[in-house]
Amino acid sequence: MLYCSSGCRSHRLGPSDQALEDAILHLLSSRAGDASLCPSEAARRVSPDDWRPLMEPAREAARRLQARGLLTITQGGRPVDPSTARGPIRLARPRR
Repeated sequence: MLYCSSGCRSHRLGPSDQALEDAILHLLSSRAGDASLCPSEAARRVSPDDWRPLMEPAREAARRLQARGLLTITQGGRPVDPSTARGPIRLARPRR
C-alpha cells in the first residue's frame, strides 16, 4: 500500500517524504527493540534547522509505514488507529 489515507493519495510523494520514511526506519533500527521515537526526531534528522514544517509530513510517513506493517503508532504505550489519533504519538517497531 503506497497511501495511508485519501489525504495522502492527493499528495504526491517527493524526496522529503522518502527521506522521512528512511529516517524513521533508521532511528527505529538503531534503538532497543522496545524503544519508541517521536515523529519530530525524524523531522529534525531530515531538516535540523527547519523541522517544524515537517511534523505533519513525518506523521504521514509514519502512517504509510504502519499501513505497510513496518511500525506501530502508539499513544500511552498502546497501539492506536492513526486515522483517529490526536495529539502526541510515538513510533515503535511492530509487535509480533
